Amino acid sequence: MLKKFIAISLLTVYLFSTTELHQLLKLPFLVEHFVEHKEQNKRMTLWQFLCLHYAEGNVKDADYEKDMKLPFKSHDCCSSINIVAFIAQPIAAFTIQERPIYRTQKSFSIHKEVFLHSSFLSNIWQPPRTC
Repeated sequence: MLKKFIAISLLTVYLFSTTELHQLLKLPFLVEHFVEHKEQNKRMTLWQFLCLHYAEGNVKDADYEKDMKLPFKSHDCCSSINIVAFIAQPIAAFTIQERPIYRTQKSFSIHKEVFLHSSFLSNIWQPPRTC
């Protein structure tokens, strides 16, 4: 159970930090801004509000700064992958003395060396002859 919780937590942290999923944390501001627009215009629906703020582009009106705080209006997730490589330097703490290795060389063959004359091999590629 603990492993599952840790895995879900790490996945959540990863997704919120490397993707635009963190924009969902701005949803309460979306609701708050919708309520502000609803107070100004009682007949405004949620669809009209979304079309006003998302379908018409970035219209610079009186509440432009508040509009840019809505989810998915700005892209503030700049992620980059940094690779750091550490190259270990050799440490001369001790030395290895090399000793010669003496071994005898034995050679053997698994297959028999059979010599086939080239005339036998070339007969395969000759056209058939009539008797």
